[in-house]
Amino acid sequence: MQGCFITLEGVDGAGKSSHLDWLADWFRNRGRTVRLTREPGGTPIGEKLRELVLHQPMQPDTEALVMFAARREHIETLIRPALAAGEVVISDRFTDASFAYQCGGRGLPESRLELLEQWVQEGLQPDLTLLFDLAPEEAARRLASARDPDRFERERRDFHERVRDAYLRRARAQPERIRIIDGGRPLAEVRSQLQRLLESWA
Repeated sequence: MQGCFITLEGVDGAGKSSHLDWLADWFRNRGRTVRLTREPGGTPIGEKLRELVLHQPMQPDTEALVMFAARREHIETLIRPALAAGEVVISDRFTDASFAYQCGGRGLPESRLELLEQWVQEGLQPDLTLLFDLAPEEAARRLASARDPDRFERERRDFHERVRDAYLRRARAQPERIRIIDGGRPLAEVRSQLQRLLESWA
């Protein structure tokens, strides 16, 4: 059975992580083997780099390089082997997040990340990306009661506006791959939308 690579994206607090287990069960109920993972992270080295990038101040270029270093390890040691084995890989974030946060949020040139994308991914792209869209003010309200914020979550509102705008631009540019999910709707309605989308896509 052919492997399948699905990614979940969105501003912090948009609700994407709330649907990871549900998505995994949807595929498992159809007889598929599922691998859940996340970025940055997903591997022992990736998890160490995650702690650095989420909690240690660094220059924007350094931040992007750390993200792609973790991504290369993730691809080579987890994603590609799982896909080759016919598994469904569901990742909480992938390269769209780099373009949203490091280009949209930090202001790095997209051309710089495009070079890293070509080098690190060697053509690998998700088969489907679910973009959970939510206004940054609502996302911030949700996060305020959830956990201690990391250094991305502590950024000003205009940073998160730029991140959201960058995500939406990518969705408009790649509508076949990136499907927008309204993260502001009640959980049951979001699940219904996801089910309809998956049934028409799978």
